[in-house]
Amino acid sequence: MRSVGPNSTLNFYNAVACVAEESSKVPVASGERVQIRAAAGRVLAEDILADRDFPAFARSTRDGFAVAAGATEFRVIGEIRAGQSWDGEAIGPATCVAIMTGAPLPEGADAVVMLEWVEQASNTITLRDGKVIHAGDNIVRRGSEAAQGAVVVPAGTRLHAAHLGMAAACGCANLRVHRRPRVAILATGDELVDIGDQPGPEQIRNSNSYALAAAVELAGGEAVALAPAKDTRQSLHEQLELAFDCDFILVAGGVSAGKYDLAKSVLAENFGAQFFFTGVRLQPGRPAVFGRARDKYFFGLPGNPVSALVTFGLLARPLLAALGGEKPWQPRFASAKLQHNMPAAGELTRILPAQISHSITAATVRQIPWQGSGDMAALSASNGFIVLPEGTAPRAAGDTVTVWLAD
Repeated sequence: MRSVGPNSTLNFYNAVACVAEESSKVPVASGERVQIRAAAGRVLAEDILADRDFPAFARSTRDGFAVAAGATEFRVIGEIRAGQSWDGEAIGPATCVAIMTGAPLPEGADAVVMLEWVEQASNTITLRDGKVIHAGDNIVRRGSEAAQGAVVVPAGTRLHAAHLGMAAACGCANLRVHRRPRVAILATGDELVDIGDQPGPEQIRNSNSYALAAAVELAGGEAVALAPAKDTRQSLHEQLELAFDCDFILVAGGVSAGKYDLAKSVLAENFGAQFFFTGVRLQPGRPAVFGRARDKYFFGLPGNPVSALVTFGLLARPLLAALGGEKPWQPRFASAKLQHNMPAAGELTRILPAQISHSITAATVRQIPWQGSGDMAALSASNGFIVLPEGTAPRAAGDTVTVWLAD
């Protein structure tokens, strides 16, 4: 993508596409080996292969009787438990063995009839009226889940419980994962004081560094929170020099159009930055900036706390995922029914803090009352966002809208 001028504002969809294009080019972090118990949440750097067929034998999925399908009455000649094998005679047309869930199917059997389907008398079972057993019922064939050598967890996967269970089943005590990208977080503003300080009447505590650090860590990065920069070229230059020691840079504040919003000009003049966009038709988040300098990607996020987290989650996080080796990642969207009326979106895509309620049959959503992009109390009370694309007409209670399921 070519660099753009100082006033290049994209609509939300083009901004997402721009980030996706650059994400496809990023150098992936190197790999390291970790024990399986330390791999949760890490990104896999090499495929996990099945070390044998899964299952390694035809097995029963029910407690019942292993039979050759076709008859209705069978003589019971033994029992097989999980972890055992059958070394008796092969199953014939009218014989069977009692079998437990997970036990291997004996020779000659091609189905398992459930306990609930039979009447038992002495050493004989009879199918209940109306019950018919077919070949293949209640069994899993050898290799039907995965053949030996098949990829069962591909590289680029962020590892969760099921992936690690599969790795354990394949005997992988150690896994190769990508190194966590180091992400510099630089808050800016003369008004900022640390959280341990008592702010004066004109000051605020620096919440952005802590909120963004948490967001980075939860997304798989290693957060490096720098001391905030003052609204001067010298201070910004000094702190950005430190930021470029990391893999990826987030600047919170100083990217709008005010007299002391100096981040863009310092990045351009002191670090040779090229910009891919310098604004997004997004509320909150309109001043967001994306670019590259000294072979490092950076995002300039708006200084208001809600804007900073929204633009991180929608725009910066996909690039962070790519730097960490994760296969293409995008925010999760879904549909829900509005619990109230909403006005038109206007010329900006609106991202509104919301409370999403889920049930087994449907999801509903209501907007959290908020006072704009500085309202962290509203954001803290939300578990997602209503998304109203630019140009959206007024919506009525009961209408279906898109929601962002923010992590």
